[in-house]
Amino acid sequence: MAVQKSEANLEPLALEVENLVMQFGDFRAVDNLSFSMRKNESVGIIGPNGAGKTTFINLLSGQFPPTSGTIKIFGMDEIGVSTQKRVEDGVLRSFQLVQIFDNLTVHENLALAYYRKLYGRRSLQMGFFMKLSDKAIRGKVDEIREVFGFTNMEKLEVSSLSLGNKKKLEIAMIYINDPELMILDEPFAGLSDQEIDMVLSVLSEWAHKKTLLIVEHKISKLTRIVDKLAVMHEGRFIAYGPCEETLNDPVVRQSYWKINDPRGEVEGDKHGG
Repeated sequence: MAVQKSEANLEPLALEVENLVMQFGDFRAVDNLSFSMRKNESVGIIGPNGAGKTTFINLLSGQFPPTSGTIKIFGMDEIGVSTQKRVEDGVLRSFQLVQIFDNLTVHENLALAYYRKLYGRRSLQMGFFMKLSDKAIRGKVDEIREVFGFTNMEKLEVSSLSLGNKKKLEIAMIYINDPELMILDEPFAGLSDQEIDMVLSVLSEWAHKKTLLIVEHKISKLTRIVDKLAVMHEGRFIAYGPCEETLNDPVVRQSYWKINDPRGEVEGDKHGG
């Protein structure tokens, strides 16, 4: 099923995927998927475990090439483009398993992320730790630490942080780079309700200013920040549109929620954490 594309016409396409396929042996994780979203839209992706959600965003971020199909980000063909080049072009993502440096402090992790934005990857061997005192870096890091609630954790080694704080730090490391397209894979996993609300308040500042694509199981939280939902099932999107309309789509209710009664419950976090 080819998902109907966004009807918005005020912004150019940020992401356009056509007939995307990812085959692992006999298993097709992404099955002839087509999808698009506009610049500055916020879209959530939901679906049961094994639906292909993480594989899909791995393809978008360049973790591996698709078997076939096309991916365009801000009009540029991304097939064959490296992950690092996509980062340089403003496409950043988080992971289900946190990707941060446990042996560095909170400040050093944030400074490293911002240092790469300012000076590029190649300059990391040119005295990164000598640059930590740069006013441009320290000022920005201090600002982001305050935004994400790390004010008193500057010198803490990341290995000592809770999983919730590690997830927040990873998002903060993306946020400090001010990306054009931010892709988050289950950003609320491991966070308390209070921590989720804090992250939502930060992300809400980007709503309609940046392009956000978020994979998440906590639907009641997700719908507070996204404009639209896409529901993935067996490697395809079976519905895509405004949140309430999508959640009440008959195909979604049957395939995802296993509900036939139109009065059945659809609000909540049924599938996973």
